Amino acid sequence: MFKHTSRSEKYREPFGALKTGSDVRLVFDASKDSADVVLCYSYGLYGFSYHEEPMRLIKETKNYDRYETEMQVPSEVCILFYWFRVKYKDSDLHKIELDGLSFNKPDPEHTYVYYVFDECGNNGSGKVYPEPPRIGVEEDKYPFAWQITVYDKDFKTPDFLKGALMYQIFPDRFGRDKDFDFEAMQNKSPRSERIYHKDWDEDVDIYGKPDTGYLACDFFGGSLDGITERLDYIKSLGIDVLYLNPIFEARSSHRYDTADYLNVDPILGGNEAFLRLSAACREKGIRIVIDGVFSHTGADSRYFNKFDRYDGVGAYRSYLTGEESKFRSWYKFIPSDSDTPRYESWWGFPDLPNVDENDLSYRRFIFGKDGVVDTWIKRGASGLRLDVSDELPDSFIRQMRKSVREYSDGQACVIGEVWEDASNKCSYGSYRDFMLGRTHDSVMGYTFRIGLLNFLTHRFNAKFFDSYLEGFRERYPSEAYYSMMNLISSHDVPRAINILVGKEDPGDRELQKAITLTEEERELGLKLMKLAYSFQIGYIGSPCLYYGDEVLMEGFRDPFNRRTYPWGKVDSFGLEELRFVREISKLRIENPVLRTGGYKTLYAEENAIVFERTLDKNRCDAFGKYVGEGAKRIVLLVNNNDSEFLMFDNKTDEINIGHFKGETQKSVMHISSGSDTEVVVAPKSSLFLIFE
Repeated sequence: MFKHTSRSEKYREPFGALKTGSDVRLVFDASKDSADVVLCYSYGLYGFSYHEEPMRLIKETKNYDRYETEMQVPSEVCILFYWFRVKYKDSDLHKIELDGLSFNKPDPEHTYVYYVFDECGNNGSGKVYPEPPRIGVEEDKYPFAWQITVYDKDFKTPDFLKGALMYQIFPDRFGRDKDFDFEAMQNKSPRSERIYHKDWDEDVDIYGKPDTGYLACDFFGGSLDGITERLDYIKSLGIDVLYLNPIFEARSSHRYDTADYLNVDPILGGNEAFLRLSAACREKGIRIVIDGVFSHTGADSRYFNKFDRYDGVGAYRSYLTGEESKFRSWYKFIPSDSDTPRYESWWGFPDLPNVDENDLSYRRFIFGKDGVVDTWIKRGASGLRLDVSDELPDSFIRQMRKSVREYSDGQACVIGEVWEDASNKCSYGSYRDFMLGRTHDSVMGYTFRIGLLNFLTHRFNAKFFDSYLEGFRERYPSEAYYSMMNLISSHDVPRAINILVGKEDPGDRELQKAITLTEEERELGLKLMKLAYSFQIGYIGSPCLYYGDEVLMEGFRDPFNRRTYPWGKVDSFGLEELRFVREISKLRIENPVLRTGGYKTLYAEENAIVFERTLDKNRCDAFGKYVGEGAKRIVLLVNNNDSEFLMFDNKTDEINIGHFKGETQKSVMHISSGSDTEVVVAPKSSLFLIFE
């Protein structure tokens, strides 16, 4: 009866997010029983304006009328929501039924109905609803509106980031250097609450010292030189970018409690070790992105200095004694009758006092000449990943990106930790400026992880999974979407293999520690991890390997997802996964079409999905850039069915599921375009077709 699908150029052109000042054409089909079709829209960021625009009738057909409008989106960045309002003609009806939805007329003389975005539909389709969408920051967002992300027309991400293959390392747990000395590690930065592991293969601590309890203060002695010495291994995985969890000096082993922004932790080897790593990476064509924690510091830091372990007067002592401290204004203390000072802290953890990011002296320290950003760019970092981005003010992140760009001549990036849809994220009372080309270059792909793991565990069927991903592709600017840090594991979530085999998290750390996968579970995990990695490599974005996933490391949540890399102790399943990762990663090196080529879903039914990555007839990619090497077209077939085979007919591009003869012999197959080849993919298998 009504129709508008935002992912079809028949109804909305062009597709996806739009540059400021762009034109867009919207088309709406309505039954002949309707009249007065109105486009309703609202746009803004920190505040929204509401508008209505009658749509022009452009074509009458046998069963419905077609309406169209063309408009220019705002010249300033914003989020634009739209929907349709239709006045129904028949005034004699006391009740109408549209698309299976019944409701009473609000007025005996006329009835308004609304055509809104259907979050469960396909291709950006809509549905009828008796009320208009709710788009307010504090509203429950139902029903939904269609969204157009209007981003800065000059937004561009560094070319090295688009389609890059990333490798995330938790520095203390990746590898000791050849000169490791246990006693020297203990003496480099001694603190009574710390625990030092002599044996690299010991399990992580879950108890802490008796007088402190668990503080994540156990150290294995992994170092930056340990990473440098293993760069050949890292390069063998096809890696372009290293993402390092925090390396700044801190009390804990996770180092999200920064003690000194300008210096590498002594246990990691100090600033000289970073310079050695940076130089070695540069020789091998690897970039480095470092973790920056700017919403809070450690209580045990030279800035707050709660325990007087650092020279000078920190904010804590300044508040207690009235002594002058240049860090005092960075923190907010809460008046109290207690002898113990109270202060704002991250999620109530007293070891993590909040920083006032709007404090100008703090901003000068971070962004000024010879400040934090300038220093690390000079030392060789190619960007920063911002911890808890949604807890930083938009203006702070805008200044961060501007500073990173200025100090790197436009060559470094800013990646945000955002777990939800970054294009319409709401926090602290407003929509956030995250995907509009002014703050982040891109964000961590936790939404990608959710979709892929749910598909591989049969919680999402292929059609829903495809629609889910297409929604993000529609709402994110291409510059950002091709730079998405698409992960399946990280330091903040359980290892992917644990999720994929359905191993339940018991919640209790002692129980978590005791659980290991059986041989049967690891065999299943190997198959599913291969599917996951194939999808990561084939899909749009920057696939990110969390250290150890390439050898099927296991573990539930922190700290078990942060165990040491098992050098020399990888089992046969892990070695097979490592072989596979190297083989598939090579495709991305040899075929730039997998980095920046166009995308189209060819098939998404049941538990199988097939898509292609292509260059245009002039061998140009999605950004109009000429690509002179590698394949012009690659098709990835992912068969997540438990028993049925997936068949692809190369001559007709026809795809079917069934019980066919044959079995996947390879993970990669070179094939001539237009040949009579029929390809069969076995259950729980994937296949890259490289067209020559």
